[in-house]
Amino acid sequence: MASAFRSSFAPRQPWFALSGLLSAIAALALALGTPSAAGRFGPTEQADAAIATTTAASRSLSTLAGASQWHVSGYRGQGLTVAVLDSGFRGWKQFLGAALPSDVTVKSFRHDGNFEAKDSQHGILCGEVVHALAPDAKLLFANWEPDDPDTFLQAVRWARERGARVITTSVISPSWGDGEGGGPVHAALRDILGDGQKAGDLLCFACAGNTAQRTWTGTFTDSGDGRHAWAAGVADNPLSPWGGERVSVEMVWNGPTTYSLQVVDAASGAVVGTGRGQGGAKPGAAVVRFDPKAGHQYQVQVRKVDGPAGRFHVVGLSSYLTYATTRGSITFPGDGAEVVTVGAVGADGERATYSSCGTSDATPKPDLVAPVPFVSQTRSRPFAGTSAATPQAAALAALTWARHPDWTAGQVRQALCHSARDLGPVGFDCETGFGLVRLPAEQTAAR
Repeated sequence: MASAFRSSFAPRQPWFALSGLLSAIAALALALGTPSAAGRFGPTEQADAAIATTTAASRSLSTLAGASQWHVSGYRGQGLTVAVLDSGFRGWKQFLGAALPSDVTVKSFRHDGNFEAKDSQHGILCGEVVHALAPDAKLLFANWEPDDPDTFLQAVRWARERGARVITTSVISPSWGDGEGGGPVHAALRDILGDGQKAGDLLCFACAGNTAQRTWTGTFTDSGDGRHAWAAGVADNPLSPWGGERVSVEMVWNGPTTYSLQVVDAASGAVVGTGRGQGGAKPGAAVVRFDPKAGHQYQVQVRKVDGPAGRFHVVGLSSYLTYATTRGSITFPGDGAEVVTVGAVGADGERATYSSCGTSDATPKPDLVAPVPFVSQTRSRPFAGTSAATPQAAALAALTWARHPDWTAGQVRQALCHSARDLGPVGFDCETGFGLVRLPAEQTAAR
């Protein structure tokens, strides 16, 4: 079973420091339920507010959802350990005692044991968010082998053995599941985390992913030549790479059917790569990876080789699919019932267009959403995407648990979902779940 190893960063955008800071201020106001600065002040006042916020990024974030009031009351995540499972920790030591705690325990589960193998600070940014909101919580950092789900499970076990109560992961691996929360990796993860009812069970937060515009979910429909019809008369789904990054197209499904996944060069028709898989006792998976050529466009084709037509998911990583379905775009691990799945909203409370959504006929997802971007102290560009949303929810869980150490993981999860601010439509929905994550009121009873 192979899978691309991708963080859930939002697609590259021309972030500018000022606009990012203003967005962060507006997102903060949204979380607090007050008018945004951008709505009340003119350009000069907005700039002054942004400059003032720059020097107090973590303090500003700590006011999110009432966290600063909890800090004043002495609830800062003390006694809690939060594990950040991620791929990018390059240069983590330079941030100790500032954006990160002074002491962080790290472990690599890669085959080569290289904790800083990937040239990325993605995991450091996630840790920074946790530290800003739950400054007294202990942090664990771990990475794992990109194509080996067993090493990911080893990292989860290690986190539990090291005393973690909360895990946050903002990495997606689409072909490790079936897109519906099923499969052996999900089952093993559930066993490690526990059912949330016993002392010692863990609470795991996972990103919804940024694949709402690059996932197709539905039932195979023959176009007449054995290929799937993405729309009426359309058997080729145009694929647009973001740039020179390696592209991975991943397809998963349930049932005994054998499918073939193929990527071709749109101009020449040359086959770039083919993947083939058969479902059965385990979900079927087919993956095609390639290095795109500058200026080239590609097409994705799916053929049913054998077996009954059924439902499947196709995800493009580091690329966009022209024919995409927003619903059903959450992948492993966020599609699993065993995790708390977190999406992203903007300053207006609307789902970020890239933030992946669940479906009404699968495990209800996402569970919660959080505002982005986060103004980081470790880099000039704000931290966005569902990657930045997820550690916010994990940190608020740590604060809640520090205040209610006798609660179980299930009680903390229910308290956060119950306290979330519904963003509409009324009740749970497949775009924003139970709503904007907030700390539970002091009188909130665990149910």
